[in-house]
Formats: sequence, structure tokens, C-alpha cells
Amino acid sequence: MKFIDEFRDHARARQILEHITTLVARLAEQRGGPVRIMEVCGGHTHAIFHYGLEAMLPPELELIHGPGCPVCVLPMGRVDDCVAIAERPEVILTTFGDAIRVPGSRKSLMQAKADGADVRIVYSPTDALALARKHPDREVVFFGLGFETTIPSTALTIAQAEREGVGNFSVFCNHITIIPTLQAILDNPDHRLDGFLGPGHVSMIIGTDPYRFIAERYGCPVVVSGFEPLDILQSLLMVVRQLHDGRAEVENQYQRLVTSDGNLTALEAFHRVYEPRESCEWRGLGSIAESGVQIKDAYGAYDAERKFAVPNQQVADPDNCRCGDVLTGNLKPWQCELFGKRCTPDQPRGALMVSSEGACAAYYQYGGGNVDSPNHSTSQAES
Repeated sequence: MKFIDEFRDHARARQILEHITTLVARLAEQRGGPVRIMEVCGGHTHAIFHYGLEAMLPPELELIHGPGCPVCVLPMGRVDDCVAIAERPEVILTTFGDAIRVPGSRKSLMQAKADGADVRIVYSPTDALALARKHPDREVVFFGLGFETTIPSTALTIAQAEREGVGNFSVFCNHITIIPTLQAILDNPDHRLDGFLGPGHVSMIIGTDPYRFIAERYGCPVVVSGFEPLDILQSLLMVVRQLHDGRAEVENQYQRLVTSDGNLTALEAFHRVYEPRESCEWRGLGSIAESGVQIKDAYGAYDAERKFAVPNQQVADPDNCRCGDVLTGNLKPWQCELFGKRCTPDQPRGALMVSSEGACAAYYQYGGGNVDSPNHSTSQAES
């Protein structure tokens, strides 16, 4: 395919949907229940709702919106730590824009900025490094977020700061990794997943080989998918075909960008600067062993957690916030009592409503494909 229109061809989409519907009907009849497929990546969740794909799929196929949005799984305690750093008078705190409104237990970074903290939105960690060069009398801290997709760029920026001797630059590291997280989901005895759409962007870095344990150990098909409508529909069909044929394999639909072994240059930078944390807390999922990374001792001078004292406290989500249940597929966003009422993109209570890739934000913006839900009309009226 050479042009974007080819990825959005209506006639081809209808053909794929017919195949999906036929196979899913057979599977549902055999199983006595729906086929449940988790799209891991928040980018897939957003695309599914943006293009109305969930509403087109047969009711026997249920999509579970997974934990693949790093903003959405950021725990409140880490937001509090970041706010504490930002409130230091000598600090310029830099962050990606989608993290500035994530609520902590006291305030968000946006509220800290309104209260006088020097918080600035940047587009990359190199922008933050440029600020450090420009303001040698200030401490510039970059709020490092993201899966393996963004880890290499942060690693390369730290290495560049070290080479240049820019000592007033550091990273508050909240990078997380996808493989331990998927294993934790699969090890949960309550999980009811039949297959996965693998994350396209992460897989550009790590490749497809790391997912093999899902097929070999847990018997779940995995298809790494692109982000256009036909990418996603074709990937769903590939998962459903595996289930229909009794296969469990790792397949790569996103072959135009993803390889089996990933981006070796990016992985080298990743492993040169970072090492696994003993455990990492995820909003809604609890602590998962070795699911995050920390800066190695060799680059410790660029670690904001070592440079500044942070509270480092665990803070529970509000009792009536159901982000964890949504992340694990036990609840749809519109079934949360806060959804579209006390929790909206303008005033989010939970992280899933903050990022455009969060399931709640996608449901709110695009209606969630569930016209029978009482909250559906509420979200549309308020948007």
C-alpha cells in the first residue's frame, strides 16, 4: 500500500468484517460466550473509537482496552513526587503535554504551574536538554514517561548530556515496559482473554519475538497491528482465524515497520542507560515485578530521584474511581458512576480520562459505541 486511502477502503473493510462475523459466530457458539481480544496499545483504543470500529464488529466479539497508555497507568503517588520536584524554586520541570493534567492526590502539574511552579511543555527530551543549556543557573528536569517507544530517546538524551557535561539536566524516570505487564495480566486467574492485538509502536523497538511466550506458555494468539482502520480489522481477523484453527502464534500484520528482532540501535541505547526496577506500581494493576526501568549508576548524576528528595509514597485512587477495573477488562467506562458526570476530559478524576489514548476519554469523545448505556447520552450532551 502506498497511499493512506488504501488503509481506509470501505469496500475492503466490509469484506474483512464479513469474514470476522462468520468466524466469530462459530467460535461463540462453540464456546458459549463471546470472543475477548485485548488491544494492548492506547493508540489502538483511540483509533478503534475514532473510526467507529467497535460499533461495526459483531456483538460476539468483545474488545478489552488494555494498559498500553503510559499516562493512564501512572499512579497518583508518582504524580505527587513530580509535583514536589516542580515546586522547588530552582527547578524548571518539563513534560509532555498529555501528562500535565494527570491528577495527583494534591494537585496536577497544571495546578502546580498555576500556583507558581515553572512547568513547561516540551515535545522531546532534547528540548529539555536545550533548556538546561540555556539556563545553567536552573535545574531542568524532564518527566520521563512511556513504554519502550520513548525510552531510547530519553536514554540518548541522558548520554548526550553526559558527553557535553550538562550537569543541571536530569530525568524523573517513570518509563515502563510491556512484557512483564502482559505476563502479570495473563497470570491473573480471573483473566478471560482469548487473544491480543500487539502494540505497533512498542514493537517497532522490541520486535515481535518477545511476545512468543504468550502463545507458547498461555496459548493466546498475538497479532502485532498497525493503526489504520484496515490494519486493525485485518489484525482482528488474523487473531480470530488462529482461534478458529486452534492455533496460538505470534503474527506480524505491521510488517511495513516492525521486524522480529526490533530496532537494535534503539535497544542498545536503552540497555546502556537503563536497568530494570525491582518492581513498579501501576495505576489499577498494583505493583508488577521488573515492569519499569531506572537509570543505571553510571548515569546517576542525571537521575532526578537521586538529585532531589521526593516523597515516594503510594497513594490509593479514590474509592469510586474504577480505572483499574476498566484497565483489566472487568468494566466498561460508561459503567463507572463518575463517567461523564464528575469525571470528564476537562475535569478528570481518573487517568483514563486524561490522555486521548485512555479508554474513558475515547468513550467520552466518540460515544463508546454503546447507545444503550445510560451514560452514553450524558457524555454526548456534555461534550
